[in-house]
Amino acid sequence: MKNLTSLILSGMSLLLVACSTASVTAPTHTAQKSISQQEVLQGIAQVRSSQTYKLQPGDLINIQVFREDSMERTLRISGNGSITFPLVGIVQVAGLSQQEAEDHLASRLREFLRNPQVSMLVKEYGNKTVYVLGQVQKPAAIQIPPEKQLTVLEAITSVGGFTEVANISKVRVLRMENGKQIAIDVDISQITKQGNKSMDIALNPGDVVFVPQSIF
Repeated sequence: MKNLTSLILSGMSLLLVACSTASVTAPTHTAQKSISQQEVLQGIAQVRSSQTYKLQPGDLINIQVFREDSMERTLRISGNGSITFPLVGIVQVAGLSQQEAEDHLASRLREFLRNPQVSMLVKEYGNKTVYVLGQVQKPAAIQIPPEKQLTVLEAITSVGGFTEVANISKVRVLRMENGKQIAIDVDISQITKQGNKSMDIALNPGDVVFVPQSIF
């Protein structure tokens, strides 16, 4: 499983060249403000540092307990959302934020240790994670539901929808496809106003949905 941050870093050069964009909409006749590498990386950093990201099955996490070096572990969250940790055994962590998971594990360890201080770091994100960034109400990392597709519009709706300054006709999906980095333009107005459901493409694991700001 590739680290999502590395994937995005490797694809940023593509975003700065408009002619390399693959589009699922009709050809546009107006210029679109390019999405910068800095905008995307800042958005991802903000999501990961906030409480919006919830741990998911498939995430690889490193856990350390202060002054208990022998207890350090790097663990993959299982399909049922749990990890197995020394002294306490099975601990459910999926669906919790990083801080919540740290607090939960610390509370379990208090049965065996005095005032345990737990720190947790996500080293790899599960392959079902997609990011929704830019001009949306609550930028976040979200999960593709098991055995179900997640479309662009559904992903945006799940984070509260657009801001007032969002350019809904120039939404962009950043994706790795057949080993190459591509950018796909999606005109949400054609989906919501014209009922063209074919424009509402399904997202792949690792996709980044970026909603740019309107140019006034």
